[in-house]
Amino acid sequence: MSASAEPESSRQNAAANPGLAGLDHRRCFACGAENPAGLRLRFVPVGKDESQCRFVARSELQGYDGILQGGVVATLLDSVMTNVLLQRGIAARTAELEIRFRRPVPVAKRITVRGKLEESRGKLHVVSSQILRGGKVLADARAKFMATS
Repeated sequence: MSASAEPESSRQNAAANPGLAGLDHRRCFACGAENPAGLRLRFVPVGKDESQCRFVARSELQGYDGILQGGVVATLLDSVMTNVLLQRGIAARTAELEIRFRRPVPVAKRITVRGKLEESRGKLHVVSSQILRGGKVLADARAKFMATS
């Protein structure tokens, strides 16, 4: 089971932020509502500089038995950080991504994925993210993003 996407929020972001006009995430693997193979993440703002989603990974996404595959973990962390920037009206691409896998991330269990803007300097944005379950950090990341406009 996966979370569902919220395409309306993408349209609202684009309408409120001209810098996002022309961005189409409907087929995005992480958050696209029109990608039948995607994760369909549904992000919600948590204040001005944070975003989060809750997610239950399908068993098809496991690496080892019962454990979410590492590339999917990376996708979750990167996607929430991208969403933090999008909710601020910033279109950007990941330039550098550093991940720490602290504990196995389970499939078929609800996890929380959170992202937070740490710093912005011109076109460079530094964002952090975490995957949490039961108050424990399972994985975390820090990334640098370069604005595209």
